[in-house]
Amino acid sequence: MKPLEVDVLVFGGGAAGLWMLDELRRLGFAALLVESRALGAGQTICAQGIIHGGIKYSLAGLLSDSARAIREMPQVWRDCLAGRREPELRETAVLADSCLLWRTDSWTGKLGMTAASAGLRSRVRLLKPAERPGVLAGCPGDVLAVDEPVIDAASLLRNLAQRNPGRILRIAADPGPRFASQAGPGVTYVTLTHPESGATLQLRPRHVVFAAGAGNPGLRRRAGLENGAAQVRPLHMVLLNGDLPPLFGHCIDGAKTRATITSATSASGRTVWHVGGQIAEDGVALSEAEVIALARRELVAVLPGLDLRRVQAAAYRVDRAEPRTSGNARPSGPVIRREGNVLTAWPTKLALAPRLAIMAVEEVGAPVAGPDAIQDLPTDWPRPEVARPPWETCATWHGADAS
Repeated sequence: MKPLEVDVLVFGGGAAGLWMLDELRRLGFAALLVESRALGAGQTICAQGIIHGGIKYSLAGLLSDSARAIREMPQVWRDCLAGRREPELRETAVLADSCLLWRTDSWTGKLGMTAASAGLRSRVRLLKPAERPGVLAGCPGDVLAVDEPVIDAASLLRNLAQRNPGRILRIAADPGPRFASQAGPGVTYVTLTHPESGATLQLRPRHVVFAAGAGNPGLRRRAGLENGAAQVRPLHMVLLNGDLPPLFGHCIDGAKTRATITSATSASGRTVWHVGGQIAEDGVALSEAEVIALARRELVAVLPGLDLRRVQAAAYRVDRAEPRTSGNARPSGPVIRREGNVLTAWPTKLALAPRLAIMAVEEVGAPVAGPDAIQDLPTDWPRPEVARPPWETCATWHGADAS
């Protein structure tokens, strides 16, 4: 068959790639997204779902580039979730309308809370004692509600995928995509393999976008591009499952979020706490049992009166994929690296996916093939499912005596 002409071929079915696909489709591009696993497998499904406005960045520097890049995002997302702007995300579940901030009783905790509240553009409201959730009743100092929504990552993936039927294909991971170039850096032809029949599909894309997170280095190697463009920031996340109250927020201690907690409901109907922040960063050097023990100690310390004796725990590792920076520093915002007609894209944070999509559109210019080109796609190619959240896939849960 003659190669199918498309304007943009996106690799990676996480939040960044799906949001980019939606933006391109609405602007009339012949855009297609391919994924070799489940949608969101990797970073997105493991995200805690907080649409940050810059708390962590504000702690380190109130007017840093990172804080400027992200502090407008909660309002952008709120407008999409309410259907006031595109993409309409009214089918995405909002788990909480705001995040809570509380502090430890140390001087660093007091200083950190002051810095966080001063640096945020999101609306911040002081909770009266009667408004505090019970689990925060014994916390020292103020408890603030920050106007940053928390979403369910799986429902976001499902919502974006359903908006773009016929534009998303599941491809075989083995042998994976094959890239061919006629001259210089870039890609002229891409060959995709059907994951079941082994049939192949050849495309001629004007632009190729690698938005596959930790999968970007492998795609770059296949495309013949140098591989020093990326870095990873590992996390060792902790899950708690039991008779727990819903909680969404951060404990601030100095220039760090000592603990970040979001909540979900497991298949059995019990509450699951998804625990990150400094616990997940310090836990990288620890075993599973050690990071669980650390999380139990830290949570009891930052939530006075919390009883975890009848709560099970699990842990899993995930890498945040980022563009390489000097000294392995956190990137200040979303990044797109162009080499010929290939764009390698990193949102840096879930909240920045809308900004990354706009940057991609600016890079690719105007549509040429047009949306009708997608009508020639084979109709028998499967579509990827949405990945399952980590609390549904963790094989081992430890009892209260895990240490």
